[in-house]
Amino acid sequence: MRRRPGRWRRRSSPAARAAWIATRRSSDAIVVRTLAHARLTTNARSSSMTGAVASSAPLSIVVVGAGGVGGYFGGRLARAGVPVTFLARGAHLDALRARGLTVRSAVEGEWTVPVDAVAALDGRGPADVVLLCVKGFDTDAALEAVRPVVGPATAVVSLQNGVEAVERIAAAFGPGHAVGGAAYVFAALEAPGVVVHRFAGRLVVGELDGQPSARCQRLQAALARAGVPAELSPDIRRVLWEKYAFIGAQAGVTALTRCPTGVIRAIPETWRLYRALVEEFVALGRAAGVALPDDTVDRVMAAAAALAPDTTSSLAHDLVHGRRLELETLHGYAVRLGERLGVPLPTVAAVYAALKPHAAGAPR
Repeated sequence: MRRRPGRWRRRSSPAARAAWIATRRSSDAIVVRTLAHARLTTNARSSSMTGAVASSAPLSIVVVGAGGVGGYFGGRLARAGVPVTFLARGAHLDALRARGLTVRSAVEGEWTVPVDAVAALDGRGPADVVLLCVKGFDTDAALEAVRPVVGPATAVVSLQNGVEAVERIAAAFGPGHAVGGAAYVFAALEAPGVVVHRFAGRLVVGELDGQPSARCQRLQAALARAGVPAELSPDIRRVLWEKYAFIGAQAGVTALTRCPTGVIRAIPETWRLYRALVEEFVALGRAAGVALPDDTVDRVMAAAAALAPDTTSSLAHDLVHGRRLELETLHGYAVRLGERLGVPLPTVAAVYAALKPHAAGAPR
């Protein structure tokens, strides 16, 4: 995840820090609330945290994209003694090497853990698991960077937005290496070596063929050791598409209008735009062969209706700050897939076209 470091005043009072945390919203918070209000992830068939694990051998993990998501989950694993290597660069890499990874959590307090941080993975042995946590536009470069540690049995788990990453993992290394994952956490990289965690922290992972696997069970056990709730889904494609429909609508409308969710809900025409996006994403998922339940649209809308009024999205945040947008991952992919499958997506296409001039950052 490539987020521009922000400023943190180390001497801020706890009250001021709490107030600052409370005012910041992103798509991570959206997903967390989705879990609480609409149960858009795994169902009763999902494995519990106490499921049987095939091996108790140490699990070696490489995290690529040590920002909010990768930094938080990787830090939790490292803190629990799980062997974790962070692939990083620039000032962030220097800070991780010099001072370790610091997580400032509104839930857990502040903690720092020494980490193994590297600029390249050449010469290292195969990893058991690679956690891919970069933004969509960095996926191909990240896959090339982790190639030295992808062995015959390595699982490459995408914790990214959208649904395309697992296809790109399969294309790069073979379908047997791709594992689907959905991260539900509100965390962000605020300065080199520093991650701020607002609340929650939960993962859902699963094999693309829906079958249980020893490697997913081992990852689940490592996360349990770190105190991270994790579930194994027998239908990870459904999980990914439900999250995709939600984020695609939330990101699209908040970026297009430059307004928070409360304003969007208060204007009937704009709220109908939101629903139209959800409906189109769900229709596309079904056309792609994903068994999305009949009530998916209603559940997504119920989740959106329950969001805090000031909630926006990371896409909207990047837009107003003139940063590169994850537009191709969230909307461009849907437009192209719709054209290929013959599914009309007029609303998604309009949002994509309207935001396209900003895709590379502020137009010049």
